[in-house]
Amino acid sequence: MDRARSATHAGTWYTNNPNKLGEELDGWLREAGLTKSPDVRGVIAPHAGYSYSGRSAAYAFGNIDPTNISRVFLLGPSHHHYTPKCALSKAIAYKTPLGDLPIDLEVNEELKTTGKFEVMDWRVDEAEHSMEMHLPYLAKVFHGYPVKIVPILVGALSPESEAMYGQLLAKYVDDPKNFFSVSSDFCHWGSRFRYTHFDKKYGAIYKSIEALDRMGMDIIETVDPNAFKEYLSAYDNTICGRHPISVFLYMLKNCEAKIKINFLWYEQSSKCETMRDSSVSYASAAATVDG
Repeated sequence: MDRARSATHAGTWYTNNPNKLGEELDGWLREAGLTKSPDVRGVIAPHAGYSYSGRSAAYAFGNIDPTNISRVFLLGPSHHHYTPKCALSKAIAYKTPLGDLPIDLEVNEELKTTGKFEVMDWRVDEAEHSMEMHLPYLAKVFHGYPVKIVPILVGALSPESEAMYGQLLAKYVDDPKNFFSVSSDFCHWGSRFRYTHFDKKYGAIYKSIEALDRMGMDIIETVDPNAFKEYLSAYDNTICGRHPISVFLYMLKNCEAKIKINFLWYEQSSKCETMRDSSVSYASAAATVDG
């Protein structure tokens, strides 16, 4: 039975009122004030509720020139379902309050035939928020353009699997009609996240968190998956999209195109001053053709 994935987080994580949602996104995009560029081939953007990270995400999606793009690959981490693989959707479209985004069934099938991908069941697909939180922005930016999506849920991959999927997907980077939307928040800090790394030389806790995040962002900008792996191993920063980011870095390393990554925005949900506080960091980046 052909079926579309429902916008399961609309009405809670973001408004399900199309007019209100459209106005909110327009406001954040205006505030970001970015120039759309056809050289932007991908983004790294957060996936929290829009009251937390909607503004930050505009600094990723505001870069997109939709004119020549016909397909968006979504790479999102799995928050509730354990798998050591990547997984595809069995839906024919993903619904959003701003219109449905059809899945590219041909590419989906092409990936399935490699034998390397699982297929998500409906419960897993609709429970996951990491890709859904990118969809309203994509629906807004691509309004009026015939774009299709390829959602890929990225499981708890080994370094070898990250490299394998990166090689397998690299050829899609070389087609300029393809775009990549990589979903990740940055540091989840506080006892409720079981992560309280604090380097006192920075003074306040929130400054230590920012220094740690920026170290990771700088490494991601070098497009070196091994350096990113070493950073995660040394600090164990709670970057929930570590696996999608790593796969994307391997894709960029293995493709013919020369792509650079630049972070354009960083913020924290709150400023941690004491060990009782908690925060989540949000960062937005654009992946751009280099030269």
